[in-house]
Order: sequence, then structure tokens, then C-alpha cells
Amino acid sequence: MKVTHSLPVGSVWSGHPVGFDLLTHGDQQFVAFYDAERKMTVGMRLLGEDAWTLAHPEGIWLEGRGRLSSELGWDSHNSLIMAIDEAGYVHLCGNMHVDPLIYFRTTRPLDVTSFERIDHMVGAQEDRCTYPVFMQGPDSGLVFRYRDGQSGNGVDFYNVYDVASKRWSRLLDTPLLDGLDRMNAYARMPERGPDGLWHMVWMWRDTPDCATNHSISYAQSEDLVRWRAGSGDALSLPITIESGAEVDPVSPGGGLINMTQSLGFDAAHRPIVSYHKHDDTGDTQAYCARLEQGAWVIYQLSRWTYRWDFGGGGSIRAEIQLGGVRVESDGGLSQRYWHVEAGSGVWKLDPDTLQVVGSYPEADQPILDALSVVQSEYPGMVVNTRSARGTGSRPNEDYVLRWETLDRNRDRPREETPPPTPLSLCVLSKK
Repeated sequence: MKVTHSLPVGSVWSGHPVGFDLLTHGDQQFVAFYDAERKMTVGMRLLGEDAWTLAHPEGIWLEGRGRLSSELGWDSHNSLIMAIDEAGYVHLCGNMHVDPLIYFRTTRPLDVTSFERIDHMVGAQEDRCTYPVFMQGPDSGLVFRYRDGQSGNGVDFYNVYDVASKRWSRLLDTPLLDGLDRMNAYARMPERGPDGLWHMVWMWRDTPDCATNHSISYAQSEDLVRWRAGSGDALSLPITIESGAEVDPVSPGGGLINMTQSLGFDAAHRPIVSYHKHDDTGDTQAYCARLEQGAWVIYQLSRWTYRWDFGGGGSIRAEIQLGGVRVESDGGLSQRYWHVEAGSGVWKLDPDTLQVVGSYPEADQPILDALSVVQSEYPGMVVNTRSARGTGSRPNEDYVLRWETLDRNRDRPREETPPPTPLSLCVLSKK
């Protein structure tokens, strides 16, 4: 894979990182970002063309600026997310961290010049929204997940969209995950596995202090409505800390963090949860837990002599990251890792023992290394990237957004900020 060319999109805010979105749909591509003045901005282009159309939500063209009526503060949680429903209408949500719902939808299919703001989805529990995510649910329907509440005290709601009526309703009568006013769940989106089931991984947190994460957990479902634990036992909704869905009952302060909880599968379609925690000596290690005959078996992968001693509130920078386990062509299992001191790589795992027995080459690493070179002269800048989601009409192309900002600052303002930086779309060829 190689970068064939780079397309300018616009200038963006660089005072702190926050998630942008890039969505490919057939012959079109859609982008959502915060511009140089921190305004929510959307755009579209035809694949093969360099020019972007940026548009205002009310259809008023602003000489290519096209800003939506939502402005970013200092919070790195306030990412943007888009989706396209079965009728082709584009949905956009974001800029929320314990905030009232911010949601836009186009009035014409596949046309960002027709965005309009919608004040609510279902009209209840929409005043303290965080972590909005769109996903494709059963029967290809559009599902929306968000947290109601705050870190240390919250619930996860799921809505489902009806294309004919253009209305949202609850997928479930209750929250799917409920912290019982004592905690909240940090969950990965349910993911459809090779067995056709939906698999969900999460951990609980007692307070806004990220050191209070605990009890990594798991559930599976055939339809996102009826859920069961790894043991096969049915789970009554909402799922709580008392439901018996734990994978590893790591205590608060034990080294779990919601930035790292990955899901993978082995050749027998058994789910494998990857995460890190502190070992008996206090060092932070990589672990995998595999569901074997209805019970979780835990395997330690690393032997690092390093402790990631994180804590406090706000957005922090990762020091350890783990990908999901994958089956490779030679029959082995692969596990990506990144460590602030030990570097990065891809472990080769024995499929029976889940022990590290070698490594796999990082095929795309030269490309990633090239994209990660900071070009700004302002001190302290880092590179941000976002790979495209969706399916386009050019199977031999991949797409990555690239921009530079200062690093995370626990969501606190800075006295000085760098000038805006370019947002670019890198086109990658698979040939």
C-alpha cells in the first residue's frame, strides 16, 4: 500500500485533539470536522474529484466554509460521528460531553448542503449526552448509542431509526448498561462476530478518576435485545455490576483503562478480550481472556518492566494500546501492541496457549510512519489520523484524514495555541 496523493480539505483548530469523521458511501465521501474557528463543519466530494463542497445546515453556501451551528470548547471527548440511513439521508451527531443532544440530519439524500438541526430523538434522557455512536443493527437498520449521565454515574441507551416515518424510538425499554447511580460503563460498541452474534465488551468506573475503572465484562446477543453472559446464562436488562457478566474482576486501581479493551476471535470463533492491568509486582502487562467452554481463561502476554500509573479526570494520552486478536493465514493468531517505552509490533500467539511465540511483520508501518511525521514548527504538536468508514466504489483505495494539533490537556484551556493546521485526505492505493 502507498500514498498516491493528498487532497486539502480545509484548515482546522489545533489547540487540542478531538475526533473527526470520514465516511465513504458508493461514489461519494463525507467529512465532518471542526474548522479553524472551532465551528462544526461538514463536506462532501465525488470519489476521483479533488474539490470538496462544504455547506451550512440551512443550505446557505458560505464561500466554501459551510459551518454548522455548533462550536467546540476545550474537551477532547467531543468527537463527531456520521451515518447514512437506508434512504440515503446523512445523520450527524457530536460535540457533546454531558451536554444536551446535538443532532443534524439532511433533508435531501446524500446532500450535506441540506443539513438541518433536530432538537431531539426520543425526547427523554437527552440532556446529558456523551459518546454518540451510530451503528448498523439487525436487518441493516440504523441504531444510535449514547451515554446518559457522567463519568462514574451513567447509563447507556440505544435508539433505532424508522426510515419511513423519519423517527427514532428506543430499541430497548431500559438502558442496556446501568451503573445504578454508583458507576458507569465504558463499553465498546456491540460488534458482529464471525459466528453471527453481537459481542460487547465493557468495564465499569466508580468516579471521574480513570484509576477507578474495574471489572472488565462481556455479553453477547442475537438481536441486540436479548443478551446473555459468556456462560450462556440469560441477562436481565438493564445489565449491571451485579449481573454476573465479568470477564476479569480487576479492582479499582488495578490498571484497567477504558482506552484499551479490544475484541477479537480465534479460528473456532471464540471471543478473545485484550486489555491491560497491573501484575503482582505492580508493572502493567498485556492480557488476553478467551471464552473456553463457557468460562473465561486469562493469559498474560507481556513481561514489561513498566507501570502506567494513570489517574485523575479529563482526557489523557495513552501509554499502552492493544488491538484485537486476529487469525492469520499461517494458522497463528496476531495481537497488535504499542507501548510508550517498549515500542510497537505484532505478536504471534500460539492458538492453543495464547502465548507469544514470535512476531508478524507490520506491513503498513512505513506508510503510518510517514504520515506520523510532524510538519508544523510549533513545539509540542502531534499527528492525528482518522481512517475512512463505509464502503466505496473503489475497492483498491483506502482513505485517511490527517491533521496536527497539540496533545491532550485533560480538557483544560491553554493560554496559547498554535495557528490552524491543514486537514488533508490521504488517498492510499492497495495495488
